[in-house]
This record gives sequence, C-alpha cells and structure tokens, in this order.
Amino acid sequence: MINCIIASTSTLHGSGPLEYILDTLSDLYINTDEILFIPYARPGGISHDQYTIGIHNIFKKINKKIVSIHMFSDPIKAIKDAKGIYTGGGNTFLLVDQLYRNNVIDPLKEAIHSGTPYLGTSAGSNICGLNMKTTNDMPIVYPPNFKTLSIVPFNINPHYLDPDPDSTHKGETRETRIKEFHNFNSQPVVGLREGSWLRVHNNEIILHGNLSARIFEKDKTPYEIETGSSLSKLN
Repeated sequence: MINCIIASTSTLHGSGPLEYILDTLSDLYINTDEILFIPYARPGGISHDQYTIGIHNIFKKINKKIVSIHMFSDPIKAIKDAKGIYTGGGNTFLLVDQLYRNNVIDPLKEAIHSGTPYLGTSAGSNICGLNMKTTNDMPIVYPPNFKTLSIVPFNINPHYLDPDPDSTHKGETRETRIKEFHNFNSQPVVGLREGSWLRVHNNEIILHGNLSARIFEKDKTPYEIETGSSLSKLN
C-alpha cells in the first residue's frame, strides 16, 4: 500500500523549490488538499514557522495547504490523522533525533506503510532507507537510534556526486564513502543524483528523472541503472 516519492533534492540549480516535480506531486496528493509538513531537519537560520510558510507558498501552486507538525500539541495524532505527509531537507541527524524524541518515528512508518502519500526530499528521503548511515550530513546531534523508516529495502544516498576528473581535491569521493559503509554493512545503497527520484507504489520501486542512478552492492562493482528502471528486487 506504500505510495511515496523519494527525491534526491527539493531544488535544482536554475529552478524554484520543487518546481521540477510539481506535476508528480499533484498526482501523489490527488486525494487530499492538506499535507502535514515535518520541518524537524532544519538546524537553524530560519524557524519552523518560517520554513513552513515557505513550503506552503510552494504547494499553493498546486492548490494544496501545508500544516506543520510542530503546530500540534499531539504530533502522534497529527500523523495518524494526516491525509498526506512531506518531510523536508536539512540535517539528517537532527531529523532522526527529533523523530525519535517526539515519539513519531513508528507512527510515521506505520502511516506510510498504510498508504498515506509521502514525499521525502534530501534528509526526508534519506530516512526512507533501512538506516541513516549513508547520509552526507555532519553529526551535529546524536539521535537515539540510526534505524529509520525502511520504506525501501536498501539505503539512500541523496545528492549523489560523481568524481570530478578535473578536481585537484584528493580526499574521499562519495563512492569511496559508500564502499567504506559496505565494509561494515550489507544492504545496497542507491546513489540518487540531483533531479532524480524513486516512485514507490505498492510493491514497485521505479527510478524517475533525467539521470541514471548509481547502485552499490556489497562485494560488487558499482553499476548504473537508467531512468524508468525497477529497483523492486534490490535488497
């Protein structure tokens, strides 16, 4: 019954927030006019109120209203009552920490698995994997647990970047970091490039967007899959 979009990013260079995916979101949230927003990933700079207002202004373009979970005295009930949910980007450590500390990680997982339409971008997509260990973020807080929503049977690496052959930087590439992860963990990792997203509907997981995705499996050579490909058997 899962019905969600796992997007690498909210904003592409040269376009407005969520602009590249608005038509897809109209389809995702076709049966509701109100979406519950989870702003927990934002570490500072703007308040949850300001973050919510910005997201609301984006969703007005497709005639949807945004209400934020932080405005409810009972966040668990807010998730259970929601007809659509969106978790935005920021810092994944902070997001997971707040989900656990507000006791909503399990209700959120249950809601998504029960069919509540869900959008995750950046940190909000990272939590759709088995755990958050393939985030690109710094550990600015220490969440009680690294386990996340298990919406898909693998891990996500949003904002995946290929090595730049012209760069003078000699530090670790994103691919190197993921290979390090596989020294201690067995689940596959999907490197989602900017502008790509996974459409998860019932038992199908399909890659969308203009770019391929890079797939990492333990003890295997990384490989590419083209847009339109199924990841339903990747586990």
